[in-house]
Amino acid sequence: MEIKEEGTSEEGQHFLPAAQANDTGDSQFTSIQKTPNEPQLEFILACKDLVAPVRDRKLNTLVQISVIHPSEQSLTRYSSTEIVEGTRDPLFLTGVTFPSEYPIYEETKIKLTVYDVKDKSHDTKTPIIMPVLKMKKLVSENVRTSVLPEHKDPPPEVGRSFLGYASFKVGELLKSKEQLLALSLRTSDGGKVVGTIEVSVVKMGEIEDGEADHITTDVQGQKCALVCECTAPESVSGKDNLPFLNAVLKNPVCKLYRFPTSDNKWMRIREQMSESILSFHIPKELISLHIKEDLCRNQELKELGELSPHWDNLRKNVLTHCDQMVNMYQDILTELSKETGSSFKSSSSKGEKTLEFVPINLHLQRMHVHSPHLKDALYDVITVGAPAAHFQGFKNGGLRKLLHRFETERRNTGYQFIYYSPENTAKAKEVLSNINQLQPLIATHADLLLNSASQHSPDSLKNSLKMLSEKTELFVHAFKDQLVRSALLALYTARPGGILKKLPSPKSSTEESSPRDQPSPMKRQDSIPHHSDYDEEEWDRVWANVGKSLNCIIAMVDKLIERDAVSEGSGGSQDGEKDSSLADSITSHPREDWYEQLYPLILTLKDCMGDVVNRAKQSLTFVLLQELAYSLPQCLMLTLRRDIVFSQALAGLVCGFIIKLQTSLHDPSFLQQLHTVGLIVQYEGLLSTYSDEIGMLEDMAVGISDLKKVAFKIIEAKSNDVLPVITGRREHYVVEVKLPARMFESLPLQIKEGQLLYVYPVLFNVGINEQQTLAERFGDVSLQESINQENFELLKEYYKIFMEKMPPDYISHFQEQNDLKGLLENLHQNIQAKKRKNVEIMWLAATICRKLNGIRFTCCKSAKDRTSMSVTLEQCSILRDEHQLHKDFFIRALDCMRSRQTQEALNESDDPETGCLTDNKPTSRHFYPVALLLVSSHLLVVWLILSLALLLAKYQ
Repeated sequence: MEIKEEGTSEEGQHFLPAAQANDTGDSQFTSIQKTPNEPQLEFILACKDLVAPVRDRKLNTLVQISVIHPSEQSLTRYSSTEIVEGTRDPLFLTGVTFPSEYPIYEETKIKLTVYDVKDKSHDTKTPIIMPVLKMKKLVSENVRTSVLPEHKDPPPEVGRSFLGYASFKVGELLKSKEQLLALSLRTSDGGKVVGTIEVSVVKMGEIEDGEADHITTDVQGQKCALVCECTAPESVSGKDNLPFLNAVLKNPVCKLYRFPTSDNKWMRIREQMSESILSFHIPKELISLHIKEDLCRNQELKELGELSPHWDNLRKNVLTHCDQMVNMYQDILTELSKETGSSFKSSSSKGEKTLEFVPINLHLQRMHVHSPHLKDALYDVITVGAPAAHFQGFKNGGLRKLLHRFETERRNTGYQFIYYSPENTAKAKEVLSNINQLQPLIATHADLLLNSASQHSPDSLKNSLKMLSEKTELFVHAFKDQLVRSALLALYTARPGGILKKLPSPKSSTEESSPRDQPSPMKRQDSIPHHSDYDEEEWDRVWANVGKSLNCIIAMVDKLIERDAVSEGSGGSQDGEKDSSLADSITSHPREDWYEQLYPLILTLKDCMGDVVNRAKQSLTFVLLQELAYSLPQCLMLTLRRDIVFSQALAGLVCGFIIKLQTSLHDPSFLQQLHTVGLIVQYEGLLSTYSDEIGMLEDMAVGISDLKKVAFKIIEAKSNDVLPVITGRREHYVVEVKLPARMFESLPLQIKEGQLLYVYPVLFNVGINEQQTLAERFGDVSLQESINQENFELLKEYYKIFMEKMPPDYISHFQEQNDLKGLLENLHQNIQAKKRKNVEIMWLAATICRKLNGIRFTCCKSAKDRTSMSVTLEQCSILRDEHQLHKDFFIRALDCMRSRQTQEALNESDDPETGCLTDNKPTSRHFYPVALLLVSSHLLVVWLILSLALLLAKYQ
């Protein structure tokens, strides 16, 4: 995958030819005054009284925009409008935008050339219906302009004829009255006037005072409303958050619309899509953690001690394969570190091994609505390709099927290992992780206690003892599980000379021993064998010694503090026999001996703790050896696949969390919900249950479910680096999100003190393409049905927790504003109905998520066609339901959001998403609507038969 260098000081110069780009620093020209990070210039166009070349011909008009730089004698073809059909007075709905980095000055001349398009197919080499989600990939990897000699128009293209042209300087437009120019269109010889073209500056955020009804009649026959491009997301958000946003979002592409409301007022919509550098940052963080965790595990296996030949050979085999896996992870991390420039992985690269951990087409899709009567609103959707291991392939299914099959075979076959359930294995990893975290903490607090004793500070001594007690109690509690006792016995029998016997499987932490258990008839050693020389009570004594040592320390500290208090109290009073005896006792224990009296007890605690840690680490590492010993290559490949899928899912989640936090930072209700309940994260899946997409859906379901192991922690950024940091292990990750000091101070106390914040991911999938039609007619949709039902239960559980934990006053107000209970019942009914392609499930789930302040994701195979169709439909539905979009403009607004008249240079460039020339794309004006995918199954069968016949004829 070729990845270009990221924008530097020369960012934006790719808009110009080399000679022109080198001249962008000229100070002899007058720069345009602009708001930082905002477009320098935006304007819209309209023509009046155009003269048709042939009498009675209805014009199909298009305007070509070209730029003449003041220091160059060349014309740079910049962009064009959409085609407006059947009118002599076209109101062009596509605007022109010059982004902040474009070298444009007041002296820059802009030339407008008007064409009459006779054959639209030649002017739409790429489909006009090109959602911004897909267009973003084209713009980010292609040159936008071409250069011609000054005043020389592009050669006439087939299917269109020249009508007239006009030109103006940027300074003239900006200094004109109301920033509006009316220019005469003239023929190529400069003689005949063929109409007028109006140029009007547009500024997002300004409210139009006029009503919309005088314009709607003019655009009644047109396909969409005002649209123009821009490049700045920051105008949508608060200026204080710019550094934070810019740290995670890159290369924004924006479109600006205006649509009429039901009361004939204008509302303006800015649609923005941005890449996120977290696409590469999060995978690199995760891979580094995997390498560290695996190296630590390998070292623990080596330190397991002497084993019998059988177990020692297994260990050597495991270590060999694990070392190979670590080397592979290190190679992938090295390759990812070399990637610079592009902030997302295109779908054409989804099969590249070095980019396996990187999500596909991860973008933020944001809609900012500015309406005359309602408050401004933001609607965010994270779009990303379904988390799946494309390089690994789906021949044998995805993670959901593979994990189930692996566990079933592991439980029912084999004889060389001891079977531990996945729950026991996960518990062993958790205890090992707690050991590694708590042991150094306890040692640190013990040293602090001794330091307080040497300083003879009672208050400091109490605080140090409190912290030591809390951590030691957690340490002792970690070993209460029956698993540790069972693992110790298993390890004892694996030592040289150990006796193996067939006994029942080891009990889980929740099971109790029962005399009724009978020996297993299986050939495998699936038990914790008993050994006559093994002292089962020895572990209890060693483990209990830690608690006893702590109790001795507590008693000694209480005694020392009491003596100190009595000493101070008896200093001014010596009357009474009791006071005299106390004074004598204190004299025999001077103040300076606090350290000497505590030191032996602290040393004993550390020794007892070290004995426990050594025994527990070895026994639990032996448990992990059992998991790896069975079907070794398959086990590690499943781990790799799960790591890949989880990495893709986590990158999207972290991006969504940061964006949600930024947009809701000043909402007290949201912040309270964040630390009290957590956030719902709703994934909208559009994968079919047919062919390879079944495996993708199985991968995606497991990857999203694994996100429940993730917690977030918000910390204050100590430098300009605000990229998140990940800590933890495979079963439990903590993502530390850094906030600038000013933003961090606005957070509630609980969050500032480091409280962990949890997420509740849910996935609802509805296949909508033609492959889903085949699956429903001839295949199996049970996977989709079971996923939807399982995740509905998770969503219902979150709603229950939400209603229980949020304050009563908030709940009462919330219930008045939202009928969530009714929406949940409706969603449940739709899931139970098992209706074909029931997109109502998606709409209800998305609505519930928004009302619960959740994070929204939309996913399909590559986050392009199906995703963009879904997102644009959702956006227009929101405008209709929440912002009073005029009912007659719904379809036109939808067409507008799904449209993009591509620039001329793009027409001649390769599409990086498809890997083919754009000239080879269909000339259809629209993507096939979903309705056409629901045609009669008979036609689909005929199509399949004909396709098969053609293939057979080709290869015979």
